[in-house]
Amino acid sequence: MVVIAGDRSGVGKTTITLALLAALRRRGASVQSFKVGPDYIDPMFHRYVTGRACRTLDPLLTSETYVCDCFQRHAQSADYALIEGVMGLFDGATGASDWASTAHIARLLHRPILLVLDCSRLSRSVAAIVHGYRSFDPRLEFAGIILNRVGSDRHLDLLKTALEPLNIPILGVLHRQAEITIPDRHLGLVPTAELPEMEGLIDQLASLAEVCFDWARLLPLLAGYRETGYRETGYRETEKGKENSSVRPDSLLSRNFADQKPRIAVAFDRAFSFYYADNLELLEALGAELLLWSPLAEALPENVSGLYFGGGFPEVFAAELSENRRARAAVRSAVLSGMPTYAECGGLMYLSQQITDFSDQSFEMVGVLPTVAQMGKRLTLGYRRATAQQESLLLPKGSIVWGHEFHRSQLTQLPTNPLYLLQNYDADRSIPPEGWQCHQLQASYVHLHWGATPQIPYRFLEACTRFTQASALPFVPNS
Repeated sequence: MVVIAGDRSGVGKTTITLALLAALRRRGASVQSFKVGPDYIDPMFHRYVTGRACRTLDPLLTSETYVCDCFQRHAQSADYALIEGVMGLFDGATGASDWASTAHIARLLHRPILLVLDCSRLSRSVAAIVHGYRSFDPRLEFAGIILNRVGSDRHLDLLKTALEPLNIPILGVLHRQAEITIPDRHLGLVPTAELPEMEGLIDQLASLAEVCFDWARLLPLLAGYRETGYRETGYRETEKGKENSSVRPDSLLSRNFADQKPRIAVAFDRAFSFYYADNLELLEALGAELLLWSPLAEALPENVSGLYFGGGFPEVFAAELSENRRARAAVRSAVLSGMPTYAECGGLMYLSQQITDFSDQSFEMVGVLPTVAQMGKRLTLGYRRATAQQESLLLPKGSIVWGHEFHRSQLTQLPTNPLYLLQNYDADRSIPPEGWQCHQLQASYVHLHWGATPQIPYRFLEACTRFTQASALPFVPNS
């Protein structure tokens, strides 16, 4: 199992990863993929190809211990596995260290690196780049390199000649493929659910992979989980301020809600698709029944005891969301009745009064939060250390969690009694307090990964169970 890394963002890591995954699946193999960092969209592409949930490896959102446990649990159940990195190999949560970088994960899991290089503007200089990356951290192991966007056979000869003294395997060569493109927009790639041409794209990538990679040397690197040194040598939390718990305690999962089986309506469609697989699976492991529904086109499911709105692109589908008045009214009624509701980013926008899109058009939303979400050019991005300033649906007062923000919308009105006191990862700049807590609703721009903090979904299901028990009759939308 290897780590697909790049010398920088935009070199083609995702294309290379998808090509490898597609070729392995064409061979009938089971493949488990992983993604470094807090991304949601790349894992959607992985899942589309493999048919298995891509697992997020982020020691800042979870912990080093959880990353190792997650990798071991899921990699051992597949024929092949690979990890797609984030940004450049050594780019971490801050420029001061490589914490949460691809290199950090490769060291932690003792996995070799396959370095992807964009050769479109390189010839002999490629050797200096490879030499620098391979020698920068002697603790890393490099399995080889992949030369991407090679212009011609003559160009390839120049690259090979430059690299020959380094004695590093070239395990793949991809020439410029202008016809293979994945559309993107303001927050990255367009999600798979919006791409009707996905089957054709994946088929193209699989065919490309068959002829562009050195499979004789690649397959042994990708195959079979092997227990690695971290179990024997140990690992520990080393970075400042890591308050997240480091394991998923079986004792907590054993005290589950299987008898009550609370029914949770999870918004899941083209507008809401940003969910970590671990979050949903934890809810199910704790005894919940998850009902996936579409605020774009469906009515809110009946007899539910909790609502979960993930992130996504509600601004792109604001008109359709607004047109589904029945769903908006039912959600509003449920929230105002005290039904436990958790919303992140796009979910927060949906619960606001309106969404104003990039064309300055406004659309009515659920209206339980006294604010408007306005799209703009400014990108809010980064890890957040969030301290709960009050008791909330998911968190006791004073508790600290790590999350991530990634959005281009701003709220016209901030909460008067914000839930979170926020700090940037390196605490070098102030961030306005944020987050709403009202009724039994918790809504915030901060995305949370619950893998290392199962007490969060446990607390949510506790509230859902209390709500059901306190209600004389099950909640029925628009009744």
